[in-house]
Amino acid sequence: MSDLLKKYLTTDHSTRIQALRLDQAWQTGLAHQDLPPRVAGLLGELAAAAVLLASNIKFDGSVVLQLQGNGPVRLIMVECTADLALRATAHVQESAEIPDTTSLQSLLNPDGQGRFTVLLDPAGRQEGAAAYQGIVPLEGDTVAAALEYYMKHSEQLDTRLWLAADGTRCAGLLLQRMPGKTAADTSAADTADATWAHCQTLADTIQPAELLADTPDTLIHKLFWENDLLAFPDQAVRWHCPCTRERVADMLRSLGQAEIDSILAEQGHIHIACNFCGKPYEFDAVDCTSLFLKPADQLQAPGSDSIH
Repeated sequence: MSDLLKKYLTTDHSTRIQALRLDQAWQTGLAHQDLPPRVAGLLGELAAAAVLLASNIKFDGSVVLQLQGNGPVRLIMVECTADLALRATAHVQESAEIPDTTSLQSLLNPDGQGRFTVLLDPAGRQEGAAAYQGIVPLEGDTVAAALEYYMKHSEQLDTRLWLAADGTRCAGLLLQRMPGKTAADTSAADTADATWAHCQTLADTIQPAELLADTPDTLIHKLFWENDLLAFPDQAVRWHCPCTRERVADMLRSLGQAEIDSILAEQGHIHIACNFCGKPYEFDAVDCTSLFLKPADQLQAPGSDSIH
């Protein structure tokens, strides 16, 4: 089965190992987003990273990762909930030409003012209450490097990431050193140091093409076949954007009937795409008229066969 997160722990409990590959979820996510291949790849890498991190945070809410800057790409953003429901989007300047070889820094950080942001947004957060937010400069030439910089400087966690993505799948491998091994326990600390170095050495052999081609099971066996690992239950990942036709209808109602009538007079219909996932919604004249009918007006007239 695709779209699974695999989680492991070394037997000395000092290093977390996670592997992920998304196929159907990622294809669903890109279905309505017309992105240059280079941007889609960066978005996929950030999506894989968001899932890998969200699975380790013990709270009911969402993890939001954002790459922001003033280049041809203004924003790359991914949100992943505690139950690993994922959505992702990128905002690209109109008419921007983005070759496949364009660097991350050129796309997002040409003026050096780019930033990497992590938000932890609890479910049921009260209006006006602030979500946790961590911001660091956008450093590194890859999504993995930018995130490793954040984890080291903001969270003080040794974290390594290997990420890859294309138009059909995204994948990632995470190593994270577990807290708790201190210099007071010299033997345990030395063992943890050796385990951390050993796992990094093995993982550094992986190539992006292997990340995309291999299932997580295959990848972990290929890298750690000589090591005993503690395995945890698989976790399923799915694409989910909460946009619905009903929510779009509510937004149109908020514009008022006069504004809707004006748009219909000019265009003959209303076309709206979700700002996040790009899913399109169409409303014709009959649809728009029904938006402003009172419940009694929507009852089926005598002799009528259907309601639009």
